[in-house]
Amino acid sequence: MGRAMTARARKTAPGTAPLIAVSLGIFLADRLSKWAVIDLIDLPRLGRMEVIDPFLNFAMAWNEGINFGIAFADPATMRWVLITLAIVISIALVIWALRRRAVPVSIGCGLVIGGALGNAWDRVQYGAVADFLNMSCCGIANPYAFNIADVAIFAGAALLAWKA
Repeated sequence: MGRAMTARARKTAPGTAPLIAVSLGIFLADRLSKWAVIDLIDLPRLGRMEVIDPFLNFAMAWNEGINFGIAFADPATMRWVLITLAIVISIALVIWALRRRAVPVSIGCGLVIGGALGNAWDRVQYGAVADFLNMSCCGIANPYAFNIADVAIFAGAALLAWKA
């Protein structure tokens, strides 16, 4: 009985590998995209760049607040509140995913965690989240920009709402 318990205890919980892989993959994709746009293309200097006009453009935006630039009175304090919130939510999602032991939940949590930590990294490094993707269509000019981390957070939340 002791040997079986040891083997079972060593076995990784279902969903652990997807949780780690998706979180890390999204975080790295987000960091790589922001490095390319900020450092290689120098979008902060250019401001805007047509990629597939009018559907996809790069439009540099620095978001000090939450979604769509919703800000608060004290951006310096809000910066650290949002960094702390991203870390706390990420830890809670790791715990929840490991307890649920379901691959779809782990993937959804991994998407949210990777995106949240990618945006938190921006707040530490730049003081604001680097947004640069802008999509418009059909004569409607969208004034907002987003990034890969934002897409991952949205997709992860949608997956969790559907599967959790």
